Amino acid sequence: MKEKINIFSLKALTVAAVICFTGCSDDFLKDKKVYGSFDGSVVYEYYETAKSRIDYLYRCLLPNATGGSNALSDIVSAGINDDFSKCTEEYGEYSLFNNPSEILTIQSVPDYFYVINGETSPWGRIRECNDVIEGVTGSETLTQTEKEELLGQAYFFRAWRYYLLVKMYGGVPIVDHVQNPVIGDGNGENLVIPRSSTKDCVNFICDDLDLASRYLPVRWPNESDYGRITSGAALALKGRMLLLYASPLFNRADDQSRWKAAYDANSAAITALKAGNFGLAYESNGGDNNAKNWAKMFADYTGGSEAVFVTLYNNVSPIAGQNINKYNLWEQGIRPGNINGGGGRTATSEMVDLFPMADGKRPGESTYTYSKEDSKIFMNRDPRFYRTFTFPGVEWKFNSGDVDFSDDTMNGLCPSYYTSGADYELWNYCWYVSATDLADPSRSGYAADKLGTKNRSVYVRKRSNDDPSSSLNVFTDNSSGDQQGFRRSAAPYMEIRYAEVLLNLAESACGAGGTYHAEGVQALKDVRARVGYTAANNYGLNTDIESDRAKLFAAVLYERQVELAYEGKRAYDMRRWMLFDGGAGQGALNASWALSGFSGNTCNYLGVTPMNARGKRHRIEIHVDGTGAANDNSDPLKNVTRPTALTLSENIVSEMNGDDEIIADPVVQAMCKFYNDNFTRKDISLDGNTLGIDPVFQPRYYFFGLRQSAQQTNATLYQTIGWEDHSHGGMGTFDPLAE
Repeated sequence: MKEKINIFSLKALTVAAVICFTGCSDDFLKDKKVYGSFDGSVVYEYYETAKSRIDYLYRCLLPNATGGSNALSDIVSAGINDDFSKCTEEYGEYSLFNNPSEILTIQSVPDYFYVINGETSPWGRIRECNDVIEGVTGSETLTQTEKEELLGQAYFFRAWRYYLLVKMYGGVPIVDHVQNPVIGDGNGENLVIPRSSTKDCVNFICDDLDLASRYLPVRWPNESDYGRITSGAALALKGRMLLLYASPLFNRADDQSRWKAAYDANSAAITALKAGNFGLAYESNGGDNNAKNWAKMFADYTGGSEAVFVTLYNNVSPIAGQNINKYNLWEQGIRPGNINGGGGRTATSEMVDLFPMADGKRPGESTYTYSKEDSKIFMNRDPRFYRTFTFPGVEWKFNSGDVDFSDDTMNGLCPSYYTSGADYELWNYCWYVSATDLADPSRSGYAADKLGTKNRSVYVRKRSNDDPSSSLNVFTDNSSGDQQGFRRSAAPYMEIRYAEVLLNLAESACGAGGTYHAEGVQALKDVRARVGYTAANNYGLNTDIESDRAKLFAAVLYERQVELAYEGKRAYDMRRWMLFDGGAGQGALNASWALSGFSGNTCNYLGVTPMNARGKRHRIEIHVDGTGAANDNSDPLKNVTRPTALTLSENIVSEMNGDDEIIADPVVQAMCKFYNDNFTRKDISLDGNTLGIDPVFQPRYYFFGLRQSAQQTNATLYQTIGWEDHSHGGMGTFDPLAE
């Protein structure tokens, strides 16, 4: 591949000659101390300088808690409302990929394949990995042990970068060495590399990960190395890669040998992770206090057994005017505006309504009744519900640090009756100015507690650090110069956690065939048991699920929706299972792409409605049965005493005694009465109310096309089927499914 036109810009090439050998630090994930620059001819002669190159890969390629991997071209969805997640049930609003009025072309499709600034392009990052691999391998002074430790991490990151490309494009060019754009024989023609098949790319990735798993420890012995890649992490990524390759997107004929390969990889990952003392965090007591400990792992390093592939953050104070902080901004983004948060993220009614009930079964299949007409969305729900969403009348504590709420340090935002973050309760109910507005499905109300028109209704709470005693989330006052609030969060971000590996194992076991189904069901039970389910209710699973492959697949995917909600996984699950249209549109693009397995349509096979047929997404608004002006003083409930807020330590369930619903806990009972007396639920479209256009994901988006600029820089790059081929004319001919 010609470097100057399709991997690196001229700027990148000059920098590459004396590449900035900068590591994060000895304690590489906890500060940003700079090692300095080293002569490229000697950097690999010494362990410390070679290690700084590895640390540079961590700095460039670790995923970010709010999306991306610190590079323009990386495509890691981390649970925010990005273009990928807005195609799912998790968020509403049109995105680049589901707006039928703006169909993507080769001029407008996002360019995840190539960027002009080559230093941050996929190929720039791959070149960095290749440089480390060649430098360490060729060193005559590093010991074999040192070489393997360094190479294992470099091979992992090269595989990670290729995995991100393959899951979007299928086959891509394989560059396994540092290309020299200045000294090239054949007038540089040897630098031109065409796209390899998806199968060859998958094998290349797995080979790298096998080497990484062989070279790396199951757990690093020094605490300062916590967060570095382990043998188990490498095998977990291999398991994820092979699960993608076994999924219907790439496996139209349902070849069970692919499922078996994915099962073997995920089983090996579980074995290695257990050997390194990884597992389900807080497994022994996770069901206590409505999944409090389950939620705690997202903010507490003591739950580190869950973190398989993790990015760490810190809240180190600035030194000598230098901002060396590395903050996780997720908490800032999900907090309401009346406490100086970023405004919050809106949960859809579709997500709220699909979460299980307290017996682990879906609404409508449970012994507990659930109605979309009932405003009490919180009653009798799966324990994880309360740590995934937040709603009117619930505590949402935080560490307020040195803030004196009575001294108006909140700039008048927070209601005066809160004296500290430990007192904060979310009371974001609404009222309408007129009956006409109330009847209008496009209008929303005016919210209490100084939230006004910026209320998010039901907020996303997932991954929140709501323990005021924790030092990971420090809420600072405005005098510190931090005007945003909640920015000083050091909560870790887990791109791969142990529960996902278990679910990957469950799915691949299901695909591998009947003899493996029992292991898949057991993995599901293990995940659910952590939050309090017992064998008495069969974990919400149907009794015949083990013998019914389609039902087991559906159960695994449903569990992923719940356990991994707002962690950036759903969009890719929907792509690899083609749940936007069941795969029907793929056959229209290319006859050989029609599904010959999975009953010819994945949605029919799983018994789910295609996303493209579901219409608009909505948000839930809890409003008062009354009207008032659009200001805080007109709150219809301003003279009504609010009940004690739910602390999420209560048992928020009821029992039926004949026709009577019995609620044992007095706090829950009082909250239910308050809701019944005052509130009504209203669902408001998030996908526009005037155009009447429903979101639609186009079939050709399952495999992204190359942007025109990529083909202009390398004429050997053939376009993906379904997209216009700029270099060769007509439509694309590259088949991501061809072996």
